[in-house]
Amino acid sequence: MHPEIDDPLMIAGQAFSSRLMVGTGKYRDFTVMREALEASEAQIVTVAIRRVELGAPGHDGLLEQLDLDRFQLLPNTAGCRTAAEAVRVAKLARLLTGVSWLKLEVIPDARYLLPDGAETLRAAEALIGEGFTVLPYIQADPVLARQLETLGCATVMPLASPIGSGRGLQTTAQIRIMLEHARVPVVVDAGLGVPSEAGACLEMGAGAVLVNTAIAEARDPVLMARAFRAGVQAGREAYLAGRMPVREEASPSTSPLGVVRLPDPEVPL
Repeated sequence: MHPEIDDPLMIAGQAFSSRLMVGTGKYRDFTVMREALEASEAQIVTVAIRRVELGAPGHDGLLEQLDLDRFQLLPNTAGCRTAAEAVRVAKLARLLTGVSWLKLEVIPDARYLLPDGAETLRAAEALIGEGFTVLPYIQADPVLARQLETLGCATVMPLASPIGSGRGLQTTAQIRIMLEHARVPVVVDAGLGVPSEAGACLEMGAGAVLVNTAIAEARDPVLMARAFRAGVQAGREAYLAGRMPVREEASPSTSPLGVVRLPDPEVPL
């Protein structure tokens, strides 16, 4: 990006230069995870609080692997099936980490891992009342997104396709509607498989993307993290640059004015 362009991602009054958020699950070991996070240049990292073990003697847990001076930690409520359970886990997360930011997930559907909109809305209202900065994971529902924004959520995080599916961006029309009306960042979360899909999200105006499985399960997670970093940057720059108009007919790259017309070879001179 040109150095003169000041284009931070703003969430809850904090500025971030990276528009790629990453997860910490599914890596084969902590070493690969750390190297992938480094390569991604992400600044916001999400952690399932049920994977965090603090205070256990000699325990080399997940948080010990993260540079908390570098990353904005985003605990999540993965595994919670009801609003009440998500609120309890969120309070535990804040107690253990000292962080009030929260990726809110309420998912009763064990097969497709689709979030429950009504329970998410209920949990968000309670957590905002408790002083949390709430980033809710939702289905691509523009009406629900508006309701959550009205409550005071810091972002909305619609899925591109089901979690971990790698199916890519299948909710484009709904996300475009969200982008028309949102006054908070729209962060596309779940289902992205390759960097071009992340780039497409940024090209249409999404504030950021969150990627975990596509990086962690790649043959080379570190290289894939670097590729997602580049894809997100390219998508954002394309959005800022403004794409050319779509035309029904071809448009020549070279002006026909001044072009020398050669004689028809079928016509004698």
